[in-house]
Amino acid sequence: MLERKNIVLIGFMGSGKTVVGRELAKILSYELKDTDSIIEERTKKKIEDIFLQEGEDHFRNIEAQVIDELSSLRKKVISCGGGAILRKENVLVLKETGVLIYLKAPFEVLYDRIKMSTNRPLLKVKEPEQAAKKLLEARQHAYEQVADFSVDVSDRPISEIVSEIEKRVRENS
Repeated sequence: MLERKNIVLIGFMGSGKTVVGRELAKILSYELKDTDSIIEERTKKKIEDIFLQEGEDHFRNIEAQVIDELSSLRKKVISCGGGAILRKENVLVLKETGVLIYLKAPFEVLYDRIKMSTNRPLLKVKEPEQAAKKLLEARQHAYEQVADFSVDVSDRPISEIVSEIEKRVRENS
């Protein structure tokens, strides 16, 4: 059953979706598909430039199209952007062929990981820490609601996180 499912990693900025996804894909002999990277490749623009020049709605429309395409594939680890699950249709198509895993950590851990980043368009504001906290608070319930299960990613080696995900996915298949 597992070989017919995608593994979909969701969570806030800094939760390690891409890093964990890369290792998980390697262990399972799956292919990693990072929605943000695909969007940048297709548009030939950085995510922050799309936000700045065309707005978040335009970005979310492209993201929904990419998610729809990826959902028709098999044996993929899909690393979604932090806001991808805010659209119900994204969640529905991802759940059709995938197991959704919420990579979870306390705000302080997440913010510590992203605070020096210069490519986070939603944090390019006067008070980035408050903006990030408010954004996480707004999204946290959605992550928990749509996830098949959550994995704590704070202060743990990636190998341990990947092992837990692999074990739980196999148990739930």
